[in-house]
Amino acid sequence: MRNLRKRENPDIQRSLFGEILDWMLAPLLFVWPISIAFTHYFANSVASFPYDQSLREHVLAISRQVSFIDGQPQLALPSLAQLFLRSDETDNVYFHMLDQNGQLIAGDPELPVPKMAGMLSKNEHSEVLFRDDEYHGQSLRIAYMSLFEAGAGAGLGNGQGVLIEVGETTEKRSQLANKIIASVILPQFVIIPLAVILVWFGLSQGLRPLTRLRDRIAARREADLSPIALRRIPEELRPLTEAFNSMLTRMQQNVTAQRRFIADAAHQMRTPLTGLKTQAQLAIRETDPAELRHALRQILNGADRASHLVDQLLALARAEASEHSQQTLVALDLDHLLREVVENWVVLALEKCIDLGYEPAGSVLILGNAFLLREMINNLLDNALRYTPPRGRVTARVVAQGDFALLEIEDSGPGISDAESQRVFDRFYRVDGTDGEGSGLGLAIVREIAEVHQAAASLRPNNRDMEIGEPSGCVARIVFPVYGPQRSQSLAQEPVQTGFA
Repeated sequence: MRNLRKRENPDIQRSLFGEILDWMLAPLLFVWPISIAFTHYFANSVASFPYDQSLREHVLAISRQVSFIDGQPQLALPSLAQLFLRSDETDNVYFHMLDQNGQLIAGDPELPVPKMAGMLSKNEHSEVLFRDDEYHGQSLRIAYMSLFEAGAGAGLGNGQGVLIEVGETTEKRSQLANKIIASVILPQFVIIPLAVILVWFGLSQGLRPLTRLRDRIAARREADLSPIALRRIPEELRPLTEAFNSMLTRMQQNVTAQRRFIADAAHQMRTPLTGLKTQAQLAIRETDPAELRHALRQILNGADRASHLVDQLLALARAEASEHSQQTLVALDLDHLLREVVENWVVLALEKCIDLGYEPAGSVLILGNAFLLREMINNLLDNALRYTPPRGRVTARVVAQGDFALLEIEDSGPGISDAESQRVFDRFYRVDGTDGEGSGLGLAIVREIAEVHQAAASLRPNNRDMEIGEPSGCVARIVFPVYGPQRSQSLAQEPVQTGFA
């Protein structure tokens, strides 16, 4: 059942506290058996050293009692000395002296006889060496030494060399080693749990900044999207906090845009709806058919204006959403797109007796969103046709200029001053003295969509018409970066080439 739950929830993440605790204790539990093994090895080595020294002294003491008479080895070891040699309450001590053929000369016959081949020749310098053996199931530690008659060479035969061995059972060594191991290991059974408790306490204290940060976030009001103060934030949590603050900033921008949209929509919709209500009330009281048709015509016009306002508010909301969502842009032909949109406005231009023209420029590629760009061009053409008088002209064109593509909508309307050209892109701003009906959102939508495409929008007087003595009119210009691998500069680096002052 437990394994089934794990399969059903593969993405469940354990607590950070548990993960750190595991990674700290796992090496400790892994190293502990290794430390016990090393402790056992070194305890045996330490315990063996003093007893090996004692065996060495016994061998040297016996060697001093050996003499060679007529080439034959003799051992003059008094019985009292033998008794002292064997005086041990815990272990059994054995000794013997063998000739070079392995025959017993003196001592205990029950002590295991080593393989004599090479024993004497290897110890011609009378060094005391050690070996391990067994006797009746008991472990023996044996010290041995070879002794030669003065002037005799090793391995020359005729009893000229002897082997002296002293063996001892290892009970005392084992007891001492166990005491050493116990003195080292037993405290660890107290120290390790204490270390675990201290690690747990240290982690609890070390993770308190996370808890404080969580409490600070949990204590915030629902509408509070202000950044978290970085004061008293640990260095390790600072990148996370900064990323969280960046997210809060983006959320604040989205909420602000939504609130602004709702406020703008409510404010702008109130006027046409009030007008529609007033016209409807007048139509109800009218008995004259002509006046009634006039009232209905006014209601229809008011509904058209309200519908246009709603469309523009929705277009503005879509543009803002696209800017914040970092919508993917694709390569498209700006000149071809402009021609398609211009064709849709020809009928309206003919109804208003306005000469609507299009100047082809060939293929000009930019990175863009076709839906948003159509909305932008529609607003530019609507603005130009709305303020251009009858028998005027509106010209749409795309101009390739180095690393930039210029989309221009030129009209022969009343023109605009330099001061007002800086404000016409604000929401609901309308130039004083204009007769055209509008909501003041068209150019605001244009600016939002331009920012989505990393383009720059401007509206300037038509200086070319002023030079030839005609009404100035306006030129709406959007400067896009051209799509292509050979772009060498940005819009901010070359403001003069884009037509901006």
